[in-house]
Amino acid sequence: MQISVQGKQLDVGDALRERIEHAVEQISTKYFSDPIDATITVSRAGSNFKADVTVHIGKGITAQAVGEAGDAHGAFDAAEQRLGKQLRRYKRRLRDHHRGHADEAAPALSYVLAAEDDDTPEPEGKWEPVIVAETESRIETLTVGAAVMRLDLSTEPALMFRNTAHGGFNMVYRRADGNIGWVDPADVNGN
Repeated sequence: MQISVQGKQLDVGDALRERIEHAVEQISTKYFSDPIDATITVSRAGSNFKADVTVHIGKGITAQAVGEAGDAHGAFDAAEQRLGKQLRRYKRRLRDHHRGHADEAAPALSYVLAAEDDDTPEPEGKWEPVIVAETESRIETLTVGAAVMRLDLSTEPALMFRNTAHGGFNMVYRRADGNIGWVDPADVNGN
């Protein structure tokens, strides 16, 4: 995890810098296996000090905490407590959300689709990809928000799920522009 400690119009000493780096590393990895980066800014706010902590946990997931106190150490302590509470709540929300849905998942089977063998030569520049994987997976029943959160926390390009609102199959996927798309196909009646 990359940690950046900055002082805004003040010098952050080595002792405070090492303490902040150690504490942020420890609290971030306590709740999430490999957070991406963290930025901590210590500044003056009138007669007090202010510590602003931002931890980038995963794609699109950022935790922020601000603490203010009479000294820089106290300001960071306040921000660290708030950050710990935020990460704990988010992790608990993820854990509780997934608890009751394990038995509701429907089995799914994906197949290998291959182009037919033919003896005609392929024209230059035209390439048809072949699907080369066959896996068994479970399609879970999720809300759209939970599916987006699960996709953000994974490295997969797409996630198929059964929508809790209507029981139909839906898919969320990563778009080329970095956003997330949602496919909710209409049924035969056009609903």
